[in-house]
Amino acid sequence: MSNASIKRGFTLIELLVVMAIIAVLAAILFPVFNSARENARRTTCSSNMHQIGVAFGMYIQDNSEKMPDRRDLKKSLPGGYRPWTNFPDRDPRSGWAAIVLGHYLKMDDLWACPSGTMDLPQMKQAFTANENEPVSRYWMFRFDSADNPVPFDNFWGKTTEGAINDLQTGDNPQVGHPKSTSEVELLTDPYFPKTANVDENLKGYAPHLSGRNRLFLDSHVKYQEVE
Repeated sequence: MSNASIKRGFTLIELLVVMAIIAVLAAILFPVFNSARENARRTTCSSNMHQIGVAFGMYIQDNSEKMPDRRDLKKSLPGGYRPWTNFPDRDPRSGWAAIVLGHYLKMDDLWACPSGTMDLPQMKQAFTANENEPVSRYWMFRFDSADNPVPFDNFWGKTTEGAINDLQTGDNPQVGHPKSTSEVELLTDPYFPKTANVDENLKGYAPHLSGRNRLFLDSHVKYQEVE
């Protein structure tokens, strides 16, 4: 038999070299693929928020320039108001808004950030009682109280101008003194700064690798790193 007809296989050393090369390439490319996937999710989340912001603006226009006042929904949605213990004494979840804006937003999945999948009660809220109910995974700090009268830092039933004036009067250092709708946060991804008074496993949590998307009253969305 001629040498040309002899089939030569890989040696053990050659196989090990190939496997080592594949392992090195995987180690290099996996973070790149992971980053690309997360950037796509962050873009989807940003698009969701923008659509919610546009719908919120339409609601205000259709209701005598006033924001919704559905403090009743804060207490009546599945799971109730503040179904947790080790968490601030307000409820920033936005299931109520998914109901109020349902006339303007026909897709329930707009309320679920594709990266915000942590399964904790303070991180999600069902807005129907169906078996496979849709959930909201965004927070709205300016609609986080069910108190009466409405606190300075909450927007229930207020005009945009009145809400901004109240934030300035309230003098909350975390809010500052906004002068326009472009400086007032309406909705955000759930997040926990490292200084938050929460479980140690939650400190520093952000859904998008190291940050969160924020929707402002003028409907623009901004990404912010979480410290």
